[in-house]
Order: sequence, then C-alpha cells, then structure tokens
Amino acid sequence: MAEDNFTLTTFYSAWKEYQDHIKEAVAQLNAEQLALRPAPHLRSIGENALHIIGTRIGWFIITMGEEFGEEMGAYLKQNENALRQGSPIPTATVLVQGLGLTWQFMTDCLARWSPADMQQTFPDELDGKQVYLSRAWIVWHVLEHDLHHGGELSLTLGIHGIPADFPG
Repeated sequence: MAEDNFTLTTFYSAWKEYQDHIKEAVAQLNAEQLALRPAPHLRSIGENALHIIGTRIGWFIITMGEEFGEEMGAYLKQNENALRQGSPIPTATVLVQGLGLTWQFMTDCLARWSPADMQQTFPDELDGKQVYLSRAWIVWHVLEHDLHHGGELSLTLGIHGIPADFPG
C-alpha cells in the first residue's frame, strides 16, 4: 500500500483482523484437536491452517518471486518437511508462527507495491492454459482463499464444540 487508499486500508485491516482470529483459534489447539475434520474426506483443522500458509508461500514466493527475509527463510528451512502436503500436521505453535510470518511477509509486500506494481503480471497455468495473472488478482485470490479456508476452520471448530470467536 505504497499509496494510501481508504478502501484498501479498510480491506487490509479487516483481513488482518480475520488473520488474527485464525491464529488465536489455532493457538489453543492440541494435536488431537488439530486432527479434527468436519467429515472424513475433508481437510482437518491443522491441514486447513497449513493449506493457508502454503498458499501464501506459493503465490507470493513461488509465483511472484518475492524475496523473503532471514526469519522467513529460517522458518521455511526448519519446517521444510512439515510444510509438505501429506506430512504429519505440525504443532499449533509451528502453524501459528507460519501464519504470522506469512502475514507479515504479505503485509511488507503490500506496503511496498505501488498501483503500477499491482498491475504487473505473472505467468501461470489454469485449466491447462497459459495465463498471465496480475499482482492485484493474486492478492485478491489469496485474500478470498484465506476467507474460504478460515471459514472451514471455524466451521470444523464449531462442529466439534470448540469455541472460536471469528468475526461474522
């Protein structure tokens, strides 16, 4: 958000609040609770948190090629195996740290990017076709992805009677 914009500031502030609710909800959980699922064929609470982290990393670092700092690098190296899909779910502490670090990383990028930067495109493949996605589209996609999977996380907590205070 290199250029201040009330609407963007409002959206990003609300996204941050939502992010904090996800972190607070995950932080209170033990390994058994992180393994809870709404149904056998759906992601567990821990898998959803890990999926949020992995998607942020995928879009911002892999697709857009954003360089990360020392702290993020150490986290990625230390948790390389835990962050792989199909690996055992990491502890709540590792998940909360990942949510926080990826959030700070995204926030730093958003603060640095200008409106022109938001229009830059990146190659990707969708449905077998080469496409070029703007940085603005990617940011929106990560935001709606966080909301979608945060909602699944909240629903799963509720199904299992675990209180979580998500906005809504």
